[in-house]
Amino acid sequence: MNTELTKETVPLKKNFDFVNTIRCISMMGIVFEHSHLVQAPMYNTMGATILEAGVIQFFKFSTIAFFLIGGFLINHKFQEYSAGQYLKNRFKNTVSPWLFWIVIYLALTMLDRWVAYSKGSDGGLMLTDFRAYISDLTFRVLFFSPYWFIPNFLICITLLLVFKKYLYNYWLGILFGIVSLIYSVNLYFNWFETTHTSALFGFVFYLWLGVYLNRYYTLVVKFVKDTRWLTWIFLLILTFVLGIWESVHLIELGSKDAYNTLRISNIIYSFVAFGVLLKIGNIKTLDRLKPRETTFGIYLLHSIIIERFLPLIFQPLKLDVQHYNVWENTVLLMIRFIMAYSISYLLSSLIIKTKMRWTVGQ
Repeated sequence: MNTELTKETVPLKKNFDFVNTIRCISMMGIVFEHSHLVQAPMYNTMGATILEAGVIQFFKFSTIAFFLIGGFLINHKFQEYSAGQYLKNRFKNTVSPWLFWIVIYLALTMLDRWVAYSKGSDGGLMLTDFRAYISDLTFRVLFFSPYWFIPNFLICITLLLVFKKYLYNYWLGILFGIVSLIYSVNLYFNWFETTHTSALFGFVFYLWLGVYLNRYYTLVVKFVKDTRWLTWIFLLILTFVLGIWESVHLIELGSKDAYNTLRISNIIYSFVAFGVLLKIGNIKTLDRLKPRETTFGIYLLHSIIIERFLPLIFQPLKLDVQHYNVWENTVLLMIRFIMAYSISYLLSSLIIKTKMRWTVGQ
């Protein structure tokens, strides 16, 4: 019996080596997206707007790809553990680190406001209702910051477990897909808040689809490998251009969330990009970054680095980003991304080696 298990397990791990590559690249894309210094869109000329849209669109597949790979990985866990056991383990390894870094983020933000006050600038803390300020700050961090995706991810998993009996039924995927498309259509009609961080059930479809891809992994890989590179490159370029076009179109319509992850064009682009990454397979160079161990830590840390550390470097420079051209702001974005990702990665790697490794999910 042990021999049979060994025979089944070894090729499984080998076949799934691509997971680390997608996980690593997706996290890079998420950090890149959050490293902007200006609020897009901000340019008046069509050429600058298209370039800005292209820069943002390049990594815009990352969030959906992350949910796809998340669903891919939890499929086996659903079979090995009961719903209660799985949620207990997941919450233990996820919620505690999440709460820890939220407290750190809030503490550093309050410290920043106190320093501002001590230098003669209220900064919205000392001369206003302190409790109201803390309440509003906590609300914004929980529901309108990258930290929102942790409870959102857990809610999506819980929803899949609720429907575990029907997990492989097409109708369940169609239902979740319709919910996601409602968020896509809402970008044009503004029935409710459009920001992707408030999309409570908007990403559960991609988690479900990841589970489904795992079940039919052999067929999916065969399809991806058998499809010519020329076809994949053509589809990637086509969907990339469509993503830019839809963003520009939404800007022309007056949308304030023209780069939303759940744009229909971006959903398609994300699927194609995921297929391309699946076809590329494992990139051994990225394995050196140990994405399995460091990814969650990078996610938890990068908001603190971007919001609390980078301003200490960039604010004294008094950069007039509102009057910089798109090329200058793109260079700044790249610099901030490299700094944010590198520092987050180094801190996560160091924490893993200490007794505080539980704070990054280890």
